[in-house]
Amino acid sequence: MPVARTRAVALTGVDGSLVEIEADLANGLPAFTIIGLPDTALGEAKDRVRSAASNSGVELPARRVTVNLSPASLPKHGSAFDVGIAVAAIATTGVLALDHVAETVHIGELGLDGRLRPVAGVLPAVLAAKRAGARLVVVPWGNRAEAELVPGIRIIAAATLRDVLAVHGADIDPPAEPVAPIPSPPVVESRSSEGDLSDVIGHPEAIEALQVAAVGGHHLMMLGPPGAGKTLLASRLPGLLPDLDADAAVEVSSVRSLAGLGVGEGLVTRPPLEAPHHSATTASLVGGGSGLVRPGAISRAAHGVLFLDEAPEFPSAVLDALRQPLETGEITIHRARSVARFPARFQLVLAANPCPCGQAGTGDAECTCTPHARRRYLARLSGPLLDRVDLRLTVRRVGAVQLTGAEGGALTTAEARARVVAARARTRERWGAEGWSLNAHVPGTPLRSPRWRLAPPDRAALDRALERGGLTMRGYDRVLRVAWSIADLEGDDRPRADHVGRALFLRKGI
Repeated sequence: MPVARTRAVALTGVDGSLVEIEADLANGLPAFTIIGLPDTALGEAKDRVRSAASNSGVELPARRVTVNLSPASLPKHGSAFDVGIAVAAIATTGVLALDHVAETVHIGELGLDGRLRPVAGVLPAVLAAKRAGARLVVVPWGNRAEAELVPGIRIIAAATLRDVLAVHGADIDPPAEPVAPIPSPPVVESRSSEGDLSDVIGHPEAIEALQVAAVGGHHLMMLGPPGAGKTLLASRLPGLLPDLDADAAVEVSSVRSLAGLGVGEGLVTRPPLEAPHHSATTASLVGGGSGLVRPGAISRAAHGVLFLDEAPEFPSAVLDALRQPLETGEITIHRARSVARFPARFQLVLAANPCPCGQAGTGDAECTCTPHARRRYLARLSGPLLDRVDLRLTVRRVGAVQLTGAEGGALTTAEARARVVAARARTRERWGAEGWSLNAHVPGTPLRSPRWRLAPPDRAALDRALERGGLTMRGYDRVLRVAWSIADLEGDDRPRADHVGRALFLRKGI
């Protein structure tokens, strides 16, 4: 018999490559060999394939079967190759239409009873197949809704290996009893905004900072004692962000699919919120793994908010791992034989107490920390990391006067989001032709160019801060970006001196 061929998808991060699966049937002692750089889970596919084929009414011949995964230099991970390997191996017996098999991409894991089990990463895999020119993809029934989110490609959802073989023209007897398909795993609900902005009592400067951060995509740090409302404020930020555009929705949904969180019946349209515990490791934040590289909290927060509560309690190595993705907007994880890329364009929100006991500067409780302990506590947040944070403010506890005077007239999340959407429209109108949608993404050179440079009176305070060494050149550009965001929020064409002053205050508010 000629060599039977079909296709599957190998994922490295959010990117995928088509893999050709070749199967050859030769004389010799019965054996089933898989070559082409498979990992352990993929190497075990031979046992799953034999049992699934036997329980589906199709016995593999008692001869030597060799399956090659090409290109051989590309690492292959996981069990999503099972269906493709089974179809290629069975096609060597001549019971399937070889041309139809060769044109089809197969994704899915096999159970020993022949049922197809859902796998993670179907959405980016189908996207990769479409980009490579494939027109037909077979997926497990439990991944049907996720695969059908990709337009322009035909999806066939199969419950069993029998169903897959029937697609390719096999004359196979139906099962004695109907086989129930394996359902998709439950979707882990994505965290987004919790509560309404009107729930926040007091803190007018913090509410303004949240809106400025939402307009420009700026990173934010809040310093204050326990109970001041830092977590409450941070949880409201995703609600101020506009809905994701089509590209961002696909990217966020692909990361969720890779992480095994599920996508559901539609793409994710709201910005996510990730809030890892301070015991998180570098790998859990950045992503990684010894085999299949999984996205970390940074990537799961892409196009949303990454909130690090009790930030000084995080290990220094974990915090410093944020520095590069904050600049580049993506995570690249290198392994010996592959490179995985994940999106990492997120907004960082840090929250910290002023000292280990949390009572420094409260006025109503005595701080028991020494000056050295206070300095050492906040010094856990490195200077290079803080230099990448645009907005910094001190959050104080709400007093009785603020509590009794907080009835009615509070800004709601819907009202604040409408302001943010209008401000972002002004930002896109100004920078859209250059390819930038947020002020935080604009390089410093255009901001200081003759066309966009602020008048000397408007930037006087900023120039003095640079001359005195109070700002680095990176900090200077970040203050300019914040000033533009404040101007966009207020509907002004260009930042004025008061906008620059407020931006300086928000930059050095701690």
